[in-house]
Amino acid sequence: MFKKQQSLLGGLLIVLILAFGSCKSKFEKLKASNDNAKKYREAIRLYNKRDYSKALELFDGLVQRYRGQEQAEDLYYYYAYTNYKLKDYTSARYHFQTFADTYPSSSRAEECRFMSAYCYYLDSPIFSLDQENTQKAIEKLQLFINLYPKSERVAEASKLIQTLRDKLEEKSYANSKLYLTIGDYQAAVISFGNSLRDYPDTKYAEEMEFLTIEAQYLYAKASREDFQEERYTQVIVDADQFTDKHAKSPYTEQVANYKKESDRGIARAKTILAEALTDSRIARKLAKKDTVKSQPPSEKGNDNQKIPN
Repeated sequence: MFKKQQSLLGGLLIVLILAFGSCKSKFEKLKASNDNAKKYREAIRLYNKRDYSKALELFDGLVQRYRGQEQAEDLYYYYAYTNYKLKDYTSARYHFQTFADTYPSSSRAEECRFMSAYCYYLDSPIFSLDQENTQKAIEKLQLFINLYPKSERVAEASKLIQTLRDKLEEKSYANSKLYLTIGDYQAAVISFGNSLRDYPDTKYAEEMEFLTIEAQYLYAKASREDFQEERYTQVIVDADQFTDKHAKSPYTEQVANYKKESDRGIARAKTILAEALTDSRIARKLAKKDTVKSQPPSEKGNDNQKIPN
């Protein structure tokens, strides 16, 4: 009895293998055939069945063959979406754009222009990585809005743009903090300033204004004495502006402390510089110092160099 069951199972397995092989062979035969109409119908059937990989194999061979024919528009539309469904957003955005450029009068042109921009959005990486695709996505979505200001997709495009801008804002904020963390205080001051200029309504505005003061203070403290008065004075100016603007800030006490220490720093620097006028040993010692005592190697000797955000 057991042997009989084994024999039946074995036979069933062989039948299934043969059936599978037959199906695969049928598809391969269709791919190799010249029956483009049948390939077209099968590609659409496979697409609707969500077998996008096999559908793409057939569409790849049909796109050139149907160029200039009546069915070409529908075929290319499906072709673009097949790439999209397979999450090949680089290819999909190209084909959506090509569709819109090739068939500008089509009722699907607007949709395809939006989808091309949307594919850039989907290819936008996390904020810590290179944001080239994020910038391109914003440009493409804004172009869509400009071309189709009355489209029902404008609201969605605007939301996507805001999401992308939030990502760029996050990157700018993180980069600025990184300069402060690694002790590149001059670059931190410049970078925080750039971030606040580029994103004036950022949720990090108050924190970045405080961190600018902190970075400027540390920059002044690390500077050679003949540069300290000017740099500490900037801390005092920024501190006063911060206090006027954020009277109830959680950073108020720390800002006041940086201002007080800057006043002391100016007094110390003036004392040392006065001593250098009468003591050649102190003067020689000052002359040997870098303009910033503790500065990243890349910035030494470039005290006034502007660091981009």
